[in-house]
Amino acid sequence: SFIAKIDHNFHPGNLITGRYYYGNSNQSFPFAQLAGGLLPGFNTTTPTRVQLVSLSWVKSVGSGTNEARLGWNRFAEGFFPQDQSFLPSSIGLDTGASAYNGGLPVITFDGALGSESSFSQIGATSSVPRNRVDSNWHFIDNYSWKLGKHDIKFGYEFRRSTIMQVLNHDFRGTLSFADLSEFLQGIPDGGGQIAGDTQRHTSENSQGLYLQDEFRVGQRLTLNYGVRWDYFGVVKEENNLLFRFNPAAGGSLAQVGSGGASGLYDPDYNNFAPRVAFAYDLTGKGQTVIRGGWGIAYDAFSQDIFLGHLPWNCVFCPGPAYVGSGPGGLAFGSANAGPLAANSPVYGGFGPNEDFFVADPHMRTPYTQNFNLNIQQQLGNKAVFQVAYVGSKGTKLFQFLDINQPSQAAITASDLANGVSYLSVPRNFANFPEYLNEEKSSANSIYHSLQTTLHVNNWHGLSTQANFVWSHSIDTASDLEDFLPNQAQPQNSTVPGNDRGNSSFDIRRRFTWNFNYEFPKMGGSLAKLKNGWGVDGVLNLQDGQPWQLNYEFQGDYSGSGEGFDRPDVIGSQHYSGNPAQYLNLSSFAAPCQWSLANSDGSADESNCIAGTRHFGDLGRNSLVGPSFKEFNFTLYKNTLLTERVSLHLEADFFNLFNHPNFANPAMPNFIADIGSPDLATGQHSGFYPLTATGDVGIGNPFLGGGGPRGIQLAAKITF
Repeated sequence: SFIAKIDHNFHPGNLITGRYYYGNSNQSFPFAQLAGGLLPGFNTTTPTRVQLVSLSWVKSVGSGTNEARLGWNRFAEGFFPQDQSFLPSSIGLDTGASAYNGGLPVITFDGALGSESSFSQIGATSSVPRNRVDSNWHFIDNYSWKLGKHDIKFGYEFRRSTIMQVLNHDFRGTLSFADLSEFLQGIPDGGGQIAGDTQRHTSENSQGLYLQDEFRVGQRLTLNYGVRWDYFGVVKEENNLLFRFNPAAGGSLAQVGSGGASGLYDPDYNNFAPRVAFAYDLTGKGQTVIRGGWGIAYDAFSQDIFLGHLPWNCVFCPGPAYVGSGPGGLAFGSANAGPLAANSPVYGGFGPNEDFFVADPHMRTPYTQNFNLNIQQQLGNKAVFQVAYVGSKGTKLFQFLDINQPSQAAITASDLANGVSYLSVPRNFANFPEYLNEEKSSANSIYHSLQTTLHVNNWHGLSTQANFVWSHSIDTASDLEDFLPNQAQPQNSTVPGNDRGNSSFDIRRRFTWNFNYEFPKMGGSLAKLKNGWGVDGVLNLQDGQPWQLNYEFQGDYSGSGEGFDRPDVIGSQHYSGNPAQYLNLSSFAAPCQWSLANSDGSADESNCIAGTRHFGDLGRNSLVGPSFKEFNFTLYKNTLLTERVSLHLEADFFNLFNHPNFANPAMPNFIADIGSPDLATGQHSGFYPLTATGDVGIGNPFLGGGGPRGIQLAAKITF
């Protein structure tokens, strides 16, 4: 990597600066997060190239100053199988994959040698190859000047964002075998492949205007107020490979551009964002200050919501750019019946993808109202105490619903007429036989908090700050994606308000304390040994994050076919300090009336009495995860060896007391799977364990966040 810089002063009121950065790297790692690439030779390789350009021109104009800034950045990154250069056709395995999709298919064993984990997956993770190039242009020009007691600024902003993406999930294909014997005979018991063209090139142009004023009413009162207007351009695709959904007459898709629909969704020009704030010196002595403010901020339309979603209910429906029909449509095939024969096609029976992801044609721009009121009090000449109320309210936030999901009434009626069967429940749109996920701006959120801070600066060698926050965040969607179930898509899409609950990031109480203390200097002999000692540390204490239990396709208890139902609550929840028995599962049961009269021998919906299936009443994010406690401590010494040379010695203790901090119970599998109920009763038993600490809970280890005690010794010479 390298950086180039230039600064030029024409004169004191005319300055130009420029920067250029270039970085290039490549890494290889096992993508264990997706349970692939664990064996040598099947890593994921990731070439990455980053470029940044920034230019700034500041010039005095009249009684004010004009600033113009231009920026450009480009981020290119790919994820490829380590064995991409290997073509399966070279050993007679005709997968039909191109050279870009080279590498072995994903090969798994269902129950080799009586254990599902007896053999690791062969082949890199199924999500590769894929690559993406993000590029952004940004121009801003603002003019500011002083007018009496006013500091006024107004300006214009332009942004252009483009994305080129290839997302060849399962293009190498997958093969599963019942056991090692079937593998050696080349007889797969399952597998599939996706074919088609996933390259998409989207763009969005956005513009904004703003005006603000800082008005010093007097020595004790200052007002800030202004307004901003934003227009976020409608996302487009270079080759018109986006499709607009029309719900009329059973539903249909119209290709955007090329004589089709005019846009993926309607433009929104009504994004006016006023804001106002004040600061008031209560006594006029600068010791007690009250501050407050309110403002609206609009959120841009992320192109990712049209290019890459993570719904739990379908294998490949990442966004309106991939609809399974028309130009660029995707097709799904399955593994041909074995045994595999040399140079014979491995996959066949390709048909169009029946799972769709569309955009609400009338969705609006999400916005948030932010508001706060705080008072800051000076305590002596070394300490400041502040207490504040901080809140926000989100409106028209993004979430996605399966608008093709049958209602509870339709499910019940179908069960009573046909018996318990997902396939017999009619979908809402006759032209779409499966899932029809729609991106909407229909979610909302509310956040309230009490925030307190005590800051002490160099009191007898001690500098410290303590913070305590009590807060509560509630919403109907916590994320753009369903990294965890129900964070962007509700359990029941026909009644999304029922998923109003704790935000996935809701932490009720958090306390942090940091300090630095330098021991007093001492005279006499051995001064260099006795002086220069000090300690510092950081203490973090916080409540656990919320979570919920889901069924990971163990049964269609709701009849909706979504695959992530939640159980019913039949008793109070009991938590344990034993991580192996964290939550007692006897408080939960399958969401239906249980009977073995029509059972097929499996603990699934076949045991439900017709007409009793329903969505489980366990609330979204209603359970509480483990708390977090960590204390980091440092002992250091500074020694002046000579007039120009100094030595710094340091011993760092991370998680000094070696306290185990466990990750959210939904980690590392990104779902808290409750498993199947007892076949005889339909109720659950046993315990839900905690299995991962925070540093490995996301699937790949990282520094901090729950690891064991770590000790680091360091020495530094400055000259």
